[in-house]
Amino acid sequence: MSETFSLITTFQPDLCVKLEQYRIIDIEGADAEKYLQGQLTCDVTKLAEGEQTLTCHCDPKGKMSALFRLFRQSATKFVAIMPVDLLPEALVQLKKYAVFSKVTFTETEDAIYGTTSGEIFAKFHENVTACRISTEPTRYLLWGNLTLETTGKGSDWDLLDIQQGIPLLYKANQFELIPQATNLQQLDQAISFTKGCYIGQETVARAKYRGANKRALFTLVGNAQGEITLPEISSSVEMQIEQNWKSTGTILAAQQYQGQLWVQVVMNKEVEVDSVFRLGNVMLSIAPLPYSLEEK
Repeated sequence: MSETFSLITTFQPDLCVKLEQYRIIDIEGADAEKYLQGQLTCDVTKLAEGEQTLTCHCDPKGKMSALFRLFRQSATKFVAIMPVDLLPEALVQLKKYAVFSKVTFTETEDAIYGTTSGEIFAKFHENVTACRISTEPTRYLLWGNLTLETTGKGSDWDLLDIQQGIPLLYKANQFELIPQATNLQQLDQAISFTKGCYIGQETVARAKYRGANKRALFTLVGNAQGEITLPEISSSVEMQIEQNWKSTGTILAAQQYQGQLWVQVVMNKEVEVDSVFRLGNVMLSIAPLPYSLEEK
């Protein structure tokens, strides 16, 4: 990325924040793996104990009702790290057919922290539940009976997601987007195209094999001095077309940091990389993502 971009990890290399915007959902039982395998986009059977992945739950039309991290704690226990804003509807949808399986869903009050400090992870991970997120830099999640000294706010973690091209899903966009519109096919083990049936699988497969998906997630950034009002989630940005401006895209998230406005937006994936955008009086341009949008 260009040196003109205010990357949060440059200013806060050992970030540690309490993630009050997330909840821990314990999913356990003899049928937990089998049940989740038929519900989620990832291949649950290939998730090893101690590993995590981004994944999502879709409705029958392939639109996302939930986007979260799934952690495998044991053979029969999983943990969903779920955005509060998607609850309770996301959990209602995920549990919809659980009555036919030996699986339980328990929303806990466990404190959850996010950090970029390997030292903090090494000090506490044996006493609480923890996992590693393979980003650059590496991030860690820790939860359970612990209290850590924080060096930032929960919104700083969201900004990291925006800067690293990791999609954020909030209630305003629930049931509106297919997984590939947010680049999930490029991240972790978020989507399996070989595991077989799950809810929304036909739409997800069609988007890959028939080129049905025409959208992608982009990160926009621009100078924004002074406090500004962040755009509403699910609203649009404006793109310059010659001398005119046209509304385009769907905003997933936005944060202001170090005099810059960062916006995560889903747009036509054929948009030119040098296109100019704006939100109010703030001019925006496309920031490079840490991964390619070319299909794997």
